[in-house]
Amino acid sequence: MTPTTANPLALDPRAKLFMLLLANLLLFFHVHTHTEIMLVALVLMPMLAAGRWRMTLRLGLFYAMLVAVSYLVPADSTNPWLHGLALVAVGLRMMLPCFITGAYAFATTRASEFVCAMRRMHVPEAIVIPCMVVIRFFPTILQDYRQIRAAMALRGIAVGRFALVRHPMQSLEYVLVPLLMNANNVAQDLSVAALTKGLGRSGTHTSLTEIRMRPVDWLAMAVCAAPVALDIAGVL
Repeated sequence: MTPTTANPLALDPRAKLFMLLLANLLLFFHVHTHTEIMLVALVLMPMLAAGRWRMTLRLGLFYAMLVAVSYLVPADSTNPWLHGLALVAVGLRMMLPCFITGAYAFATTRASEFVCAMRRMHVPEAIVIPCMVVIRFFPTILQDYRQIRAAMALRGIAVGRFALVRHPMQSLEYVLVPLLMNANNVAQDLSVAALTKGLGRSGTHTSLTEIRMRPVDWLAMAVCAAPVALDIAGVL
């Protein structure tokens, strides 16, 4: 068995999926900004406990910057650029809780743990297989992007951190085109690999990964759900 509780503060994958569902609910229900800030803070805490302090710092600072921009821009300002900036900041701020929760869930959970969790929740295999392909897809594409940038650097093309921004046509030609061409092959390879491992077989599946809900998981779910439920109910 491969237990998932080496870190006593590590959450069960089902608790992480529940937190991701809560973050997505913020897009469909109108909640106050302070409730959104509370949920983001509650998600960043287990991310920090999981040792992802760089990711926590970057996402936390970016979210704080968006909140500051949305609050500091006066509503009665006649400057169209400020209104445009506030509009972009509010839009990104509304989507960022989903991104932060998803980044925490996928960065701290192995694919085998997600498979085991979804099967424990009796999710159909028609949903499990595409989810596993998507989870494997983005890290593979990120690795391909790094290889493309390394190949460009060896040839002296778009050298530097902000070179792709300064030369957008080179980005389209030398990065985006090969990346899109390779993405189709990567998706097909991952689908074949998933089916080869027996993810599409019918019947009862066994797993070497062991997951179990602990009191800390139930506590995290309750603490995250409380402010969102109270806000939707109109109590906060």
